This record gives sequence, C-alpha cells and structure tokens, in this order.
Amino acid sequence: MGILSGLFHSRDKPKDSTNGSNYRFLFGGTTSGNRVTEQSAMQMTVVYACVRILSEAIAGLPLHLYHYTETGSKEKAIKHPLYFLLHDEPNPEMTSFVFRETMMTHLLLYGNAYSQIIRNGKGEVIGLYPLMPNRMTVDRDDKGQIYYQYLVSDSDAPTMKEGTVNLKKEDVLHIPGLGFDGLVGYSPIAMAKNAIGLSIATEEYGAKFFANGATPGGILEYPGTVKDPDRVKEKGETFMAKKKGVSAKTHTKQQLDDYANQNNPNNKAYKARMSNDKMTKKVSRKQDAKRQAKRQAEFEAEHGVMYPLDWMCYSNPYDFD
Repeated sequence: MGILSGLFHSRDKPKDSTNGSNYRFLFGGTTSGNRVTEQSAMQMTVVYACVRILSEAIAGLPLHLYHYTETGSKEKAIKHPLYFLLHDEPNPEMTSFVFRETMMTHLLLYGNAYSQIIRNGKGEVIGLYPLMPNRMTVDRDDKGQIYYQYLVSDSDAPTMKEGTVNLKKEDVLHIPGLGFDGLVGYSPIAMAKNAIGLSIATEEYGAKFFANGATPGGILEYPGTVKDPDRVKEKGETFMAKKKGVSAKTHTKQQLDDYANQNNPNNKAYKARMSNDKMTKKVSRKQDAKRQAKRQAEFEAEHGVMYPLDWMCYSNPYDFD
C-alpha cells in the first residue's frame, strides 16, 4: 500500500489566482500605476457594456428541466422541484433572470461563480443563493476532499452565521471559468489588468487636461536672462514718453502711465482717436481743395486769364525779359 500510495495520490489543492501574493494574475497595481479592482474595472464603459450584455444575454435564454420517458424521448419535468427553482425562482429574493445575471456577472469579473445550495430535511434542494467569489476560498482537507471556506458578512442571506463558514462541495454550486487546473478559474479582469489600467490612466489624464482648460502644464526654459516684464513695460513707456517730449522730470508717474495708455495701439481709445484723426485729415484735404479752387476762380474772374498756380509759385521771375 505504501508503494501504491506513493504512485497514486490526489491532485494538489486548487489555488485561486485572485487570492494570495504568490501569483502574477492578481487584482492590484498595474504597469500604468493605477490600481485595478472589479469595481474600478466596471467604471470603464467598455468593461461595463461587455459584462452587462453577456450577463443579460445568458439570463434571457430559456432554461428548462427535462427528463427521459419510458420510450426514450424527452419532456419537460414541470413537476420536478428543481424546475421551479431554475425556471422561476431560485430563492424568495430573486427571479431566475436576476439569479443567472448575477452568477454570470461573478463569472465574468472574478472567473468563478458560487451559489449555496439549501436543502430541507429530506435532502431536496429548496433554494440557491449566490455567494461573493472574492470571499470564497477553495481548499482540500486531510483526506483530499474539496471544501469551500466562505467569509460571511451582514449582507449575505440569513442562512449562515457571521464569520468563516466551511461548506461541503455538495452544498455549493461552483461554476469555474477558464483556469489551469479545471477547478478554479482565473479572473478575466485580473488577466487584463494592465490594459484596463492603461484605459483608466488615459481617462484620468484627459479629465485633468480638460479640467485645466485644455492647457498643458510644463516649464519653459530660456538660455538667457529673463527680464522683469514690469521693468520692460516701464522702459517702453518711458521711451514713448521721451519720444513725444514727455519725461519723468516734467511729469508724474501717473501722467506717464496715462500717456502710455493713450498711445497704446491695443487701447480702444487709441484706436478710436487714430480713426478720428484719419477722418479729420481726409476732410481737411477736401476743404483745402475747395478753397484752392475758389481762389483760382476769383483770380480768373479778376484778370480774365487762367494761369497755372503751380507755375506762378515755382517759376523763376528773372527768366522773363
């Protein structure tokens, strides 16, 4: 027996990759620096949409219980106790749709779906209650039998006491997802945590960028000496004042500032004044032309001969004999 027991032994106890620190496929930190959990992953629009569509699609499929007749054909076992539980109401708190939707959501997020099987004194199944996968541990006892250890909280069904409860494998409906040992599945969210973490980091960066008025942060380096803008403005104003014959010796600082503001090209008053000056010069030229035409008409009326005014002004009188 010692030789046979050394050759044939039960498989090692299953390991839930989402529990324990010795496994790479864990919820937690990612290469992007963001921590990924099932709650944070569900805040991503793509993850939530995928989980919702798959869960509702599975929950909406028809679920019936059949049994074989004496002739070998199949027919619905409507009178069987499990038919009501699976098709209508697994427990007084959930419909069949909600129960299957919840189980599918657990399977997609955690890689495992657990449900406690409630039996009566006859051993008949009278209820199914979903259990949270993140509080379930799968282990083996000394005899190699699988058992489930569940951490109970106040939000669970009142069928178990608070604390840690050990459940037999026949009292738990376990649906594992994709895994390496066929007993415990790995969480799809944990396996794709780096991609999800990158998406979370991208959304956070975009939110902060637009919250800052779409103004990127940074530091501008200048190889020379950066001058004080107030001093540069003051020097510019002083130069403009001196150019117009105004100086700090003859005027106060307030007068210099007022003069600089009046001659600032970006000032509305300056633009209006310049526009008015152009209009005034245009009107003045027209008036000068009218006055010149009037004087020429008076000269012709007095002398009877029209002489070019520019010739009379610019010709040399000593050229005549």
